Amino acid sequence: MASINPHINFNGNAEEAFNFYKSVFGGEFSRIARFKDLASAEFPVAEHEANKIMHIALPIGKSFLMANDVPEILGRTNENENRSKIVISAESKEEADRLFNGLSAGGQIEMPISDSPWGSYFGMFRDKYGIEWMVDFDSNYEGQI
Repeated sequence: MASINPHINFNGNAEEAFNFYKSVFGGEFSRIARFKDLASAEFPVAEHEANKIMHIALPIGKSFLMANDVPEILGRTNENENRSKIVISAESKEEADRLFNGLSAGGQIEMPISDSPWGSYFGMFRDKYGIEWMVDFDSNYEGQI
């Protein structure tokens, strides 16, 4: 079966954001590539962008959270836009609380985590990097959607 792996664009702070995500989810990056790693005569890289992230991936369960820094030549990512949300299906209320509290630190809570009208334990927020998340636990799904 195919899997879905969210990918996020950043304006030069992908590494900082992913170190934060790693501190909450745990694990190690499966891949980090910088723009300087791809530099060539056909693909020149400005010195001030050489250490920016071209690709980073953090395994979370059987999926990967991936990202890159957008090169300045391509413009900037609008960090205030309503991007798609990343949904975390937790395996317990305790895990849901840990992930919600960890990832929302320094961010803006849109809906505090609590029992929802539709029967799951649910919360929603925008983290300190502008990424929107939903955390959900429903014992009927056992961590699966």
